[in-house]
Amino acid sequence: MYIVILGGGRVGLSLADRLIIHGYDVTIIESNEDLCDQATEELDAMIICGNGTDTKTLEEANIEEADVFVATTGNDESNLLSCILVKEYTDGQIIARVSNPDHEEAFKKVGIDKVISPERTAAGFLEKIITRPNVADLTAFGAGNAEILDMTIKNPKVFGKRVSEFSPTKDYIIISRNKDNHELEIPQPDDILNSGDKISILVKRNAFEKAEKKFMGAGGLFGF
Repeated sequence: MYIVILGGGRVGLSLADRLIIHGYDVTIIESNEDLCDQATEELDAMIICGNGTDTKTLEEANIEEADVFVATTGNDESNLLSCILVKEYTDGQIIARVSNPDHEEAFKKVGIDKVISPERTAAGFLEKIITRPNVADLTAFGAGNAEILDMTIKNPKVFGKRVSEFSPTKDYIIISRNKDNHELEIPQPDDILNSGDKISILVKRNAFEKAEKKFMGAGGLFGF
């Protein structure tokens, strides 16, 4: 899978490092020369020092071949414009970071697949710490050795099978299911899993890919 990341700052570098560890082919576009030099030293990836809102830069990154494009800069305007341009080149998934939560709706209106607001996420987490501390602690389950993954079931081998055939295991457990956009359910052993069911899984860090492939097929979380 080929992934293009706009932004070589803290978020972009961290994301690229994680993706490279998982074997993905990554290109970073960054306009700041110092950040480009840092990325070149730290990552086994193609680094393009240029403007991600410039079509020539996007073409240099072979954007038409990208399975996923992620805009991670702290500038909402740059992220939005780059995503709009990328939509003209590829049918791949487009993901954008939004610094100002008030801008989320604008991103969604232009058809960006996923919009991530770290500020809104952080605020929600802090709210949980205050109002439901025991629930918030779950994010640090196993001293940080496990996390909750949200995904949509896409693997045909899972369709029509009971929850008990897949969960729990020593590596993960299905903790919730949302079927046909209805209310969230706590899955029971005899419940049947179907295409499009949205599930949340508590999974050990070293079993992320195993869980992704089990329920989403060979393409994993990005669905390719």
